[in-house]
Amino acid sequence: MGLAPRKEKRCTYADYLQWPEDTRYELIDGEAFLMSPAPLVEHQEVAGEVYRQLANQLDGKPCRPFIAPVDVRLPRKDETDAAIDTVVQPDVLVVCDPSKIDRRGVRGAPDWLLEVLSPSTAAHDQIAKRRTYERAGVREYWLVHPGDRTLTVYVLDNGQYGRPEIYELKDATPVGVLPGVSIAWDALVERLPKPEY
Repeated sequence: MGLAPRKEKRCTYADYLQWPEDTRYELIDGEAFLMSPAPLVEHQEVAGEVYRQLANQLDGKPCRPFIAPVDVRLPRKDETDAAIDTVVQPDVLVVCDPSKIDRRGVRGAPDWLLEVLSPSTAAHDQIAKRRTYERAGVREYWLVHPGDRTLTVYVLDNGQYGRPEIYELKDATPVGVLPGVSIAWDALVERLPKPEY
């Protein structure tokens, strides 16, 4: 999934809604980034499996999982949707407050979200999006590195992400903000292509 900035003025959600539906963009602080329409197979494997496990474990509970593409609008204060300048499409997310969910997606910070890293998006996800999610108040942010078979976990504490925890993709990892929920990795890792070194 390659990212390329869209060259124009500072953009808002009102602009975003006017762009072609067959082309995916994200907005971060008014800057638009074109998203590649064809992620790698391992990206889809990881996102799909994590979503499946979450959906099974959260069935009948108030928290709801979603998988991309779902627009997540991240207002800074109380601005109208049209004025919001940050709209992202995390690979997988969970929202526990039903008032944040509407027909257009999610307005406000998800409780938990995951991005699957690829060479073309790793810096963007680890730097720009991490800062964005921290500022918005996402309580837990996971970055899966399929090639390295590792997971980086950021947990919000007093409005900031401290030092991340890094795990190997094996056994199961509990989701800190969703008591009783964990993601099992072993069967998924067996399906992923072997790392290229």
